[in-house]
Amino acid sequence: MSFKNIGLKEPILKALQQKGYTEPTPIQKLAIASIIQQKDVMAAAQTGTGKTACFTLPILEILSNAQENKNHHQLNALIVTPTRELASQVQDNIKSYGKNLSLKSIAIYGGVSDVNQKQAINNGVDIMVATPGRLLDLYHQKAINFSKIKILVLDEADQMLDMGFINDIKKIDKYLPKKRQNLMFTATFSDPFRSLVKQFSNDPIEISVAKDNETGKNIEHYCHPVDASNKAKLLIHLIKNEKWNQALVFTRTKHGANRLTKKLINAKITAVAIHSNKTQNYRTKALNKFKKNHIQILVATDVAARGIDIKNMNQVVNFDLPSVAKDYIHRIGRTGRAGKSGKAISFVCSDQQKLLRDIQKLLNQKLPMYTVEGFEPTSDMQPIKKSKKKKKFKKRFKK
Repeated sequence: MSFKNIGLKEPILKALQQKGYTEPTPIQKLAIASIIQQKDVMAAAQTGTGKTACFTLPILEILSNAQENKNHHQLNALIVTPTRELASQVQDNIKSYGKNLSLKSIAIYGGVSDVNQKQAINNGVDIMVATPGRLLDLYHQKAINFSKIKILVLDEADQMLDMGFINDIKKIDKYLPKKRQNLMFTATFSDPFRSLVKQFSNDPIEISVAKDNETGKNIEHYCHPVDASNKAKLLIHLIKNEKWNQALVFTRTKHGANRLTKKLINAKITAVAIHSNKTQNYRTKALNKFKKNHIQILVATDVAARGIDIKNMNQVVNFDLPSVAKDYIHRIGRTGRAGKSGKAISFVCSDQQKLLRDIQKLLNQKLPMYTVEGFEPTSDMQPIKKSKKKKKFKKRFKK
């Protein structure tokens, strides 16, 4: 099945072709046609499956067919996301896929001045991508008119619930027209998510292409037992010996991200940290530099676990194991995207055995443990069955 068979018009197909996209992913095949038919949809899929295009493409199709929008640029579609990075990424998708259309779009989020955002809204927009806080702020300033909205999208809805945005979402719902199309996208069909769906949707079509605990089949998992005091040295060793072009490295805390970044820079490795203490302008510039391959290592807290789409990301490193097991899936979803192979590398200290067991229980699989020569832990680690790949992997570190 091609995108043309789904029902997209020529200007959108041309934009897709220019990006090298010819066939929709499994979730796109299921979701796009239903959305074009203006049905409510609740959909779950793991990261890297083309989830964003599932709603941006049909929204462009629907609004470009509405004659009134071609001239007046009324706000007809609202996409709510949990993070600034994700809002920016969704907006990039809309601009890319809709570049041959006359529709206008904007991304609004906090951390930057709202002056330019207000001016752009005042000039007229068809599609708005927004984080909850800034959206409500501008609405209360009467800078946004919700009366014409026909489509509401909650992207990464489960993360918005985890981040405590439920009250903001309820307020947004109260201000929107009751008669509208509702699209809700998530990584997992959790009970809180299903409860949210009941409040916001009208008999939605349920679409799921992956289990809640499923990671990409083309991602290889590696766990390295190591003392906490040697983790930075081990990371530097891997980067240099394995000749990594780039890597996304996750730490648990903001201060930990800053400390690790300084150690990498001192080792002559270009690195930058992004987390909630950094300004939005700083985060945006850092991410753009990383995407352009001007920076080798991006160190991030879980603020970046979703919403960062980086092509050809070969490895993701859990410098600190996530405290919540399902965040492991979100983190490593930055690699192995669009059918390409990737590595999920985790450093495991002796006091993190429970975290590792929680992750393995969620995945319903044992993660192979590989000891890197010269970085053997002094503390006892719970033994995990060795993989046949171990010998081959260890040889790569012997000099």
